[in-house]
Amino acid sequence: MRGIYSSVTDIRRKVFTEVARLAYEGGDYSRIEELPYKIVPGEIAKYRDSIFLERAIVGERLRLAIGLPLRPMDEHAPLSMGIDASAVAEKYYDPPLVNIIKFACNGCPEKHYHVTDVCQGCLANPCKEVCPKGAISIQHGKSVIDQSKCIKCGRCENVCPYHAIIKVERPCARSCGMDAISSDDQGKATIDYDKCVSCGQCIVNCPFGAISDKGQIFQLIHSIKRGDRVIAIVAPAFVGQFGPKMTPEKFSDAMKQLGFDQVVEVAIGADLCTIEEAKDFMRAVPAEQPFMATSCCPSWSVMAKKLFPTLAPYISMAMTPMVLTARLQKKEHPGCKIAFVGPCSSKKLEASRRTIRSDVDFVLTFEELMGMFEAKNVDFDQLADSELQEDATAAGRGFAVSGGVAQAVVDAVKRMDPDREVKVASAQGLQDCKKLLMMAKAGKYNGYLLEGMACPGGCVAGAGTLQPVEKAAAAVAKYKNQAKDKNAMDSKYDITLSLLND
Repeated sequence: MRGIYSSVTDIRRKVFTEVARLAYEGGDYSRIEELPYKIVPGEIAKYRDSIFLERAIVGERLRLAIGLPLRPMDEHAPLSMGIDASAVAEKYYDPPLVNIIKFACNGCPEKHYHVTDVCQGCLANPCKEVCPKGAISIQHGKSVIDQSKCIKCGRCENVCPYHAIIKVERPCARSCGMDAISSDDQGKATIDYDKCVSCGQCIVNCPFGAISDKGQIFQLIHSIKRGDRVIAIVAPAFVGQFGPKMTPEKFSDAMKQLGFDQVVEVAIGADLCTIEEAKDFMRAVPAEQPFMATSCCPSWSVMAKKLFPTLAPYISMAMTPMVLTARLQKKEHPGCKIAFVGPCSSKKLEASRRTIRSDVDFVLTFEELMGMFEAKNVDFDQLADSELQEDATAAGRGFAVSGGVAQAVVDAVKRMDPDREVKVASAQGLQDCKKLLMMAKAGKYNGYLLEGMACPGGCVAGAGTLQPVEKAAAAVAKYKNQAKDKNAMDSKYDITLSLLND
């Protein structure tokens, strides 16, 4: 549903905007109690049965956007509970990162096959003939499925000549590549956090807007207001996300109007990561290990370590572009704060790790940043042109799309060793990523470089994006072509990496 400005998108945007405005204005934060009435005005419900339910859901969304936990449903608690303690200039995420607002959940049915009224009661009855469990019978001339016998194999759906049999499935569960979503005793969705890797696909696929991650907008703005030097490091997927008026040349001015000191492309860190992974591959494959997997997508690497622990040593130990860029900026600007701006929910999880907390102080999605622009009434038409701090290659910017990481590493290997053959296998979406690793475990990809992306399409399809995936990918491709050729800069990268490792 990304790129479609739906009622769910509208409410999320208003929530982020009001949280940003609340932080910028300061004062008595108990006025958060009034915001659900501002976001959902009037007396008549627009989206649900009750306007009071709509406001209650908005209230929980406001709390999550501030980084606060959901309130208990079985006892009274004000909306403002804990907000003063969160009005600080630094705060890490309290788990869980991804949350389900239970009373916003529709309680969608779990996976089953259903015969629609399109059934023509045909003579052949192929659905009945192929069912391995005898779950289909003909009643009053129509096919009927006995759900107690059905094993959800889907054969009936595949053979129906009228496409009269459909698979009904909970959207959030269908999108979860970790099978982490099931139903509680009331039929509401629930997350198994031992399986969840915070990819955020459930967030963007829930048509009721019942799932949301926590945010740091509130704390980031307090850091800016305190006078901290906050540097925004922006993922290359940013291009095109904020509409045609927000060109890369105008982005820096827009960010400075929000209070950021400067803007740096994370594609610089992507170039550094490329060199590291290329060197790791050349050194270790196949001499020390059968294959190597890239490390840039946090959800992909966490999934691999959870489900395939024996393969964990084969994931590159190179730091991700976000961390490399952050460390470089903190070396160059001691005392600064770093805010990563990108398309990804799982980057919030990565930044909360103990080993990374000192590098990345805040993580914002593009969707949350758009709320900040609206809170400050940034007029995109009036922005001045200025270049980002640009030192990145086209390959670094290409990390934003599926296949871009592996291609960058292959190109780097070719520059270092032109005769070296690098075989590549890639997957996008966690279900396909699991299949990739299963085949690798079976020895099918010995000698390969493996790339995994949790989001179908790559980072441009992340949970915090604003544009359709195809449109975003096209914008990144155009932006790549504007990058300067820096294929001869490997020596600079070596010097920079040495600085980072000091």
